[in-house]
Amino acid sequence: MKIAVVTGASSGIGREFAVQLDRSEALDEIWVIARRRERLEQLQDVLCARVRPLDMDLTEPESLETYSGLLNAERPEVRALVNCAGFGVFGAFTARSLPQQLEIVDLNDKALAAMAYLTLPHMGDGAAIYNVASSSAFQPVPYIAVYGASKAFVLSFSRALNAELKPRGIRSMAVCPHWCRTEFFDTAVTDDTIVYYNFFNTPEEVVSRALRDMARGKDVSICKPQLRVQQLLTKLLPHALVMKVWCRQQKKPS
Repeated sequence: MKIAVVTGASSGIGREFAVQLDRSEALDEIWVIARRRERLEQLQDVLCARVRPLDMDLTEPESLETYSGLLNAERPEVRALVNCAGFGVFGAFTARSLPQQLEIVDLNDKALAAMAYLTLPHMGDGAAIYNVASSSAFQPVPYIAVYGASKAFVLSFSRALNAELKPRGIRSMAVCPHWCRTEFFDTAVTDDTIVYYNFFNTPEEVVSRALRDMARGKDVSICKPQLRVQQLLTKLLPHALVMKVWCRQQKKPS
């Protein structure tokens, strides 16, 4: 049985990955993971492959144990793993609760690494791992400090994993969208900490570009030319200057 596994599939980029993988891959099932089961079940109305909804909170060890047990029982051939589950909050580090800040690390990093570890024994030549990072992965981001750092982990981890997996014919790629109009903002935005948004991606743009970049053998996918220029500048310029510009854009002291 050939399957894809998509976390964070109830909305936004994760949902769009399920839709576009369904079109581009010959899959028997797509395992979709999120906390809102009704949203996952609705995907069957738009996908051709059978949908297996798995309502799980991946920050809980029990959920990872359930997922591992299901893989070992079913023994599927996983053609694609999409790690899209994640969230962030805008605000100064100490303005948000410690449990919330640590939960960002738990979901964006620990759960992502666990999903890759548990899934890889069921992947073979030609399989692909898409880890959703962010444009914030390329620089320190004041007032989104933990989120930005969590995505820097995803970027570094994805590229290193890609090098390790080449002998097995498996690709790993960091998908790095910019601001994207999704439900991410429902959780992230609670005040006017962040006031400047220069441009937006759509989930459709992000995913279609990611699929093309994976086919081209890239280990990082950056959606728009403006973002590729921005990423180059953050690589060339001192990060102290990059952070100063960011703070000025957000009308914050630096």
